Amino acid sequence: MRTVVGVLRLVVAALGAAALVSYFVYVLGFSTFSTLNYFAYFTQQSNIANVVVLAVSGVLALRGRPEGRAFAAVHALVTTYVVVSGIVYGVILVESLSNDFAIGVPWSTQVLHFWIPGFLVVDWVLAPGRTRVSWSILSVVLVFPVVWGVATIVRGADVGWYPYFFLDPAQVRWPDEFVMYNAIALGVIVGVMSGLIALSHLRPGPRPSVLLRRGAGGVVEAGGALDVGAGAAASAGTGAQAGGAQAAGAQAAGDSAPPVAGSSVDDGSPGAGDDSGTRSR
Repeated sequence: MRTVVGVLRLVVAALGAAALVSYFVYVLGFSTFSTLNYFAYFTQQSNIANVVVLAVSGVLALRGRPEGRAFAAVHALVTTYVVVSGIVYGVILVESLSNDFAIGVPWSTQVLHFWIPGFLVVDWVLAPGRTRVSWSILSVVLVFPVVWGVATIVRGADVGWYPYFFLDPAQVRWPDEFVMYNAIALGVIVGVMSGLIALSHLRPGPRPSVLLRRGAGGVVEAGGALDVGAGAAASAGTGAQAGGAQAAGAQAAGDSAPPVAGSSVDDGSPGAGDDSGTRSR
């Protein structure tokens, strides 16, 4: 199963990279095209990060190693941003169609906004060995979106271009509509991240600390994940065997040692060790 997951992640990472390049070539034909504008999209930035994360997680899955806590947190953050990008684009597409405004949706756009986010959700739910993500990551999930939003607004005021309508003061009324749209977007980010964290706690994988492997000399330590139950059982079994060996050695020593002069030994015969017996004067 891990091999299948690893291969799928690498394939989707390659597909994401191809879609990013294809969409760049596609928008080259627009008169308003700008390289800086292309990379200013939240979708592009999150999908570039996702290509790297999927490639690394795919290699880890193929090697049978769980994700470390720090990388699992980054994986959850990037997955959140890509999924939210797909949700926002879907809402924009529906609104445009309802207003009889057609938007070109090439295959690269479909892959980046629909197929890859869908795969990420399925992968997060079903992939084995999911490392538990700490709830404290919620405190930083909005850092990148807020920094990106502020930088986009400042740049947009300078160049007269905004990647999304809810950041454009010419398309949304200040302050009520601006605050409402952006609060909804930030709320969706927090909601998606909360769901991913909860799922990692419902289906946690092995803790990324120490991996126990069994060799010729017994259980030895190596880098990886710790199977707590198996490690405890192995330790208990080893301790029990050691205790049994000590007890057996003590019993054998007692049986073979001669009795000490003046001491009484209870051998089960009548009068042995009995104070009522005849004492030598």
